[in-house]
Amino acid sequence: MNALTALQPQLSLGDCLADMAVDALIDEADLSPKPGLVDRRGSGAHTDLHLGLMHASALSLWPCFKAMAEAAQQRGEITQALREDVGRIGRDGEVEMLRVTGGVNTHRGAIWAMGLLSAAAALDTRALAPAQVAVRAARLALLSDRAAPASSDSHGAQVCRLYGVHGAREEAQLGFPAVIQQALPQLARSRAAGAGEQGARLDALLAIMTQLADTCVLYRAGIAGLTCMQQGAQAVLKAGGSTSLAGRRRLRELERDMLRLRASPGGAADLLAAALFLDRLQHGLPAQIGSH
Repeated sequence: MNALTALQPQLSLGDCLADMAVDALIDEADLSPKPGLVDRRGSGAHTDLHLGLMHASALSLWPCFKAMAEAAQQRGEITQALREDVGRIGRDGEVEMLRVTGGVNTHRGAIWAMGLLSAAAALDTRALAPAQVAVRAARLALLSDRAAPASSDSHGAQVCRLYGVHGAREEAQLGFPAVIQQALPQLARSRAAGAGEQGARLDALLAIMTQLADTCVLYRAGIAGLTCMQQGAQAVLKAGGSTSLAGRRRLRELERDMLRLRASPGGAADLLAAALFLDRLQHGLPAQIGSH
């Protein structure tokens, strides 16, 4: 052991997974240029969000993700008790997020997705391939939370009832197909094609947008807005992706459409963060994880 290694702090598993979850949320927020979303250029289609608020929100969720991972580690298996632990911790995390943001919903969907994935990763650190973690998260999501509020009047819930689409809850219960089948394969293809990391991540976001019934877009712009998002994202990828000249032109067109419609694909953004988390996780956990 050299002096540098000796100085490295010992991280608990919960510390490490919470770090990775927050890093993924910040990486998603920073990624630019994202159509209609907050990024380094500005607030996109939002009037109540900005990049600093997204960073503050992500950082506020670190204790929440750590607690979920620790609950999973302590329970050791997928049970009703763990599902209710995750639900309780997530609701507490949402309260803290809203306190930090002054009541603005920055990451409600991300608490659900990243919390489940953090808990699922902690359950078995020997099986961290994206599909393995996603299946454990799905099994956990399929359990009912008896302490959850009886009814939800969130924007996502309203849209699901109105349009008959599935939202964040069902996406998790299905094993995050937008992440496993769209985002991660596109991320790998774009990297292999030499797109660079930022371009590959943008392409992964667009791949999610081609298929997802994004409830954030549906709430703001209806079916017409959703169709515009899906077809616009398909056009960018068909033209060669976000790093090709033709793809950049299509991306600017999609951006103009999203701003005109005041539509922001927040559901896709949450799932991109989940994809970045799983992508990083599959390469293993840091060697300095301790036993505490």
